Amino acid sequence: NGKVYYLNFKPEQDKDWQALAKKYTEETGVDVTVKTAAEGTYESTLTAEMDKDNAPTLFQVNGPVGLANWKDYCADLSSSEIYNQLTSKDYALEEDGKVYGIAYVIETYGIIYNKTLLQKYCDSDFASVKKIEDINSFEKLKTVADEIQKNKDKLGVKGAFTSAGMDSSSDWRFKTHLANLPIYYEYKDEGIDNTDAIKGTYLDNYRQIWDLYINNATCKPTELSTKTADDATADFVTGDAVFYQNGTWEYNNIKDVGDDNLGILPIYIGVEGEEDQGICTGTENYWCVNKNASKEDIQATLDFMNWCVTSDDGVKAMCKDMGFTIPFKKNLKSDNVLVNEANKYTEDGKTPVSWNFSTMPSEEWKNGVGSALTSYAADPTDANWAKVTTAFVDGWATEYAAANN
Repeated sequence: NGKVYYLNFKPEQDKDWQALAKKYTEETGVDVTVKTAAEGTYESTLTAEMDKDNAPTLFQVNGPVGLANWKDYCADLSSSEIYNQLTSKDYALEEDGKVYGIAYVIETYGIIYNKTLLQKYCDSDFASVKKIEDINSFEKLKTVADEIQKNKDKLGVKGAFTSAGMDSSSDWRFKTHLANLPIYYEYKDEGIDNTDAIKGTYLDNYRQIWDLYINNATCKPTELSTKTADDATADFVTGDAVFYQNGTWEYNNIKDVGDDNLGILPIYIGVEGEEDQGICTGTENYWCVNKNASKEDIQATLDFMNWCVTSDDGVKAMCKDMGFTIPFKKNLKSDNVLVNEANKYTEDGKTPVSWNFSTMPSEEWKNGVGSALTSYAADPTDANWAKVTTAFVDGWATEYAAANN
């Protein structure tokens, strides 16, 4: 007699989750409600919903930092059926011998590109880089982007890159996903997987890739504060831009470009040895079950989760309709061409870039970095970049201390 209330993190998959919930209810008679938080509002929405009598029975955290906020609400999933369906226990959030979260999707992101437009550049008389596969470093990427921008009218585009929108629907691509690169390389140097004080070793690299994005885009850098995720998607789908930093989750929104036209590059930032770098691969999507729900609702929620990753209908919806790679035994080969393109890098021996942004100390830290990036884009001076560095380094120490008392 239990029921399920799922607070979904992913707006782009809302329709798919609503359809899957309906199918499950028709099949089992169990009521499943799915509510989707608006882009960039998940944490505040979750906080508000958890205060209600009818709180979510299924929610998500983004990793260890997110878990720290919600650990007291999380049931131990170590004896659940879904935990035993994982292909690797590395995809579980474990502390103190308990399993507080289980990843439900593995994703990748990089620089998505339009193959036809990029090949058109390579075939042009002004191109210094003649093969797409030769773009294997920041230096090569910069050469290509600069030459596309300089000759955009000849190529019939408005810019090399889509707008790097800093509206809240889009800024996460840069204050979180792009910021992962300097963190990844610093962690790699230090041999660590988290820190209470980031050094900012690779912030000059962060600056040069950000400069490349904003100076070779479809709009002026001063316009970025108002540009949205929809604007960037439109830039790419209409063929106004060649490159688009985003991930495998964006496939359904850009598939009209055509599978044969979609490729993905690693995000190169000018680090030694980056020609051996693969695509950024990982997850910040961990399912958690509300331990304060009734026993009946907890069991109903566990049954629904397990059905999603073991039943034919559930697995098809997640792997085919949503385009996910799921870390469970019944994962299907994806119809998402971006997933398969990304996997080729690993198959070719390239090293995937791990997702380290789950160690970012707080949402406030991200907001500070995002605000500084926006100000710098509008007026790209050394003084304004120093403010990005301050937000990144000093802000990290401050927010980590605040989060850890």
